[in-house]
Amino acid sequence: MPFANLKVPAGLLSAEEKQRLVTGVTELYVETFGERARPNTMVLVEEVTDGGWGVAGQVLTRAMLQQPDEQPDQKPDSSGG
Repeated sequence: MPFANLKVPAGLLSAEEKQRLVTGVTELYVETFGERARPNTMVLVEEVTDGGWGVAGQVLTRAMLQQPDEQPDQKPDSSGG
């Protein structure tokens, strides 16, 4: 039985977003193993308490994940305008 355990920050995803994850992962398994995998594929979307995990030695919080992506330095417009 294909099984995926997706750990996400508690409260970050809506029910619709969780449904998209479940559907997408199921489709990925079906693409990989064929249609026979669909009825047996289990996807668990597990919410982790805020601050309950870490990356690169630092505790990761929901607030950190919700910060906008940092944009790389943009080059000046060379069109002269």
